[in-house]
Amino acid sequence: MSSRLSILPIAISTCQFLPSKRSESCLSLPLSSLYGDKLLIKASNLSCFVTKQRSSTIATISFSLPTAKPNRAPAEKFPKWSARSIRSFALGRLEARKLKYPQTGTEALLLGIMVEGTSQAAKFLRANGITVFKLQEETVNLLGKADMYFYSPEHPPLTVQAQRALDWAIDEKLKSGEGGEITTAYLLLGIWSDKESAGHQILATLGFNDEKAKELAKHINEDIVLSHK
Repeated sequence: MSSRLSILPIAISTCQFLPSKRSESCLSLPLSSLYGDKLLIKASNLSCFVTKQRSSTIATISFSLPTAKPNRAPAEKFPKWSARSIRSFALGRLEARKLKYPQTGTEALLLGIMVEGTSQAAKFLRANGITVFKLQEETVNLLGKADMYFYSPEHPPLTVQAQRALDWAIDEKLKSGEGGEITTAYLLLGIWSDKESAGHQILATLGFNDEKAKELAKHINEDIVLSHK
C-alpha cells in the first residue's frame, strides 16, 4: 500500500493519534505542511509534531501560550496551561477572526472560554446568566462591527490587555505555590483584573463583579480535577 499523502485543506485532530483521554486532549488543528513522513501542525502558538514510525503513529505535543515575561521562572518550574485553557485560547482567536477584528483582545478570550464551554469558568459564567450570545452582543456594542471587506490575520495578535491577562494568570499561579495547571478560571480572573480591558467592561455590563470574582477564585483549580475524569 502506498504511503503517499496528499495535502488537503482539512482539519486534523490529535484524537486520531492519542491512545487515551480523547475527550480532554482533542485539539482540531489545521494541516499546514508536509515533510516526508513528518506532519507539522501549527495552530496559533500551539505546536504539534506527529511522526510516522513503521506501523504506529507517535504524537508529541507541546502546549504554550504567549508570555511577555518568559524568564520569570526556571523552565522546569514554569506552570503549564490546562487543555481547556489552550482550547479556549485557540477558540478565542477564531472568534476574533469571525468578528473580523485585527487583534485578539480580552473580549475574544472571553468568547473562547464560553465557546469551549466545558471548563469551570464557562460553567460559572453560565450559572450567572452570561452566555455566548450576550458576550457577542456586548462585544459588538462596545467595539462595533468591523468593515465587511476587512480580513483578519490568520492568527490575530494579542492586544496589550489580552497579553496582560495571560501574564496575570501565570504570575498568580506562581504566587500560589500550588502544583498543577493554569486553569480557565485564572484566565477569566486575569481578564477581570484589568479594568481598562474590553473584557472587564463587558463582564461588568453583564453583572459580573468583585464578589463573583472572589467566589470563582475559590474554585480556581477545579479544572485540574475535572480534566482527569
